[in-house]
Amino acid sequence: MRTKLFIFSSVLILALALSACGPSTGSQNTLNVTGTGTVYLTPDIAYINIGVHTENADIAQAVASNNAQTQAVVDALRANGVDGKDIQTSNFSVWSYQTSDPMTGEYTGMMYSVDNSVAVTVRDLTKLGNLLNIVVGAGANNINGISFDVTDKTAALAEARQKAMENAGSLANELAQTAGVSLGGIQNISYADYSTPYYGYGYGMGGGGGAESAAAPINPGQLQVTATVNVTYGIK
Repeated sequence: MRTKLFIFSSVLILALALSACGPSTGSQNTLNVTGTGTVYLTPDIAYINIGVHTENADIAQAVASNNAQTQAVVDALRANGVDGKDIQTSNFSVWSYQTSDPMTGEYTGMMYSVDNSVAVTVRDLTKLGNLLNIVVGAGANNINGISFDVTDKTAALAEARQKAMENAGSLANELAQTAGVSLGGIQNISYADYSTPYYGYGYGMGGGGGAESAAAPINPGQLQVTATVNVTYGIK
């Protein structure tokens, strides 16, 4: 029994010794860099939120007035080239509040407020300024901002990623040269891309008047598409 145990122990010690003498793999030295690429695009689509606000001491009248004005706005949109699929109700709300005499502060009754909003997609930006005037003339009295976008950003995103990789490669070469090391192959790549939509401001209050004034001045600006890559290079 002792002889077998001694033989086993000897084999184990020899295996450990051989393992210790083997080549050391070690961890490879690496260089991590971040590259960015940006492409600017001219928007070709706009999103606007158009609302109608009405008030009346009679809740039924407040709702009826709002319904009529909102329908007039929707009809005006369709009559001016906006497809029905690009008009979607985004909010409908009714609430009440107490009124009082401004001189005495005494309670005078209740008022009812009604809001109806539609989210509208405008695909022809050349008509946008005139369209805003038209819906205000039809009864819209609340436009909650305008945002611009690009329908298809596929090519722009690909270009931004290419620029980001070129930027990362240039930076890696610069750092390697400064540090006095040789740049090896790419070990790992990760990336993210995003676009920044352009937001306009709200447009007027009022509504229900004529729509003969000049088109509202609208400036779509430019949309920024950015790609970011994180690249790991081997160095030696």
